[in-house]
Amino acid sequence: MTLRDWIAERLSREFAPASLSVEDESSQHAGHSGWREGGETHFRIDVVSAAFVGKSRVERHRLINAALAEAFGRGLHALAIKARAPDE
Repeated sequence: MTLRDWIAERLSREFAPASLSVEDESSQHAGHSGWREGGETHFRIDVVSAAFVGKSRVERHRLINAALAEAFGRGLHALAIKARAPDE
């Protein structure tokens, strides 16, 4: 399973999102810190979930980072997050 698929599966299980996009942007960071051949180091996620209702942006990011903590051990270097509640 690719890291991209693992991230999507984990976020789906943790947050039951109404919408989820996980993009591997590693190729845009070639030669930068944390990049490695084969990619799967830099991701951008956009997730819409009722789990984020009433939570600040910082709280949402903390929840996502906690859910994906294992991914950092699997080679994830950078994560750009856009997390919204359904009414946003």
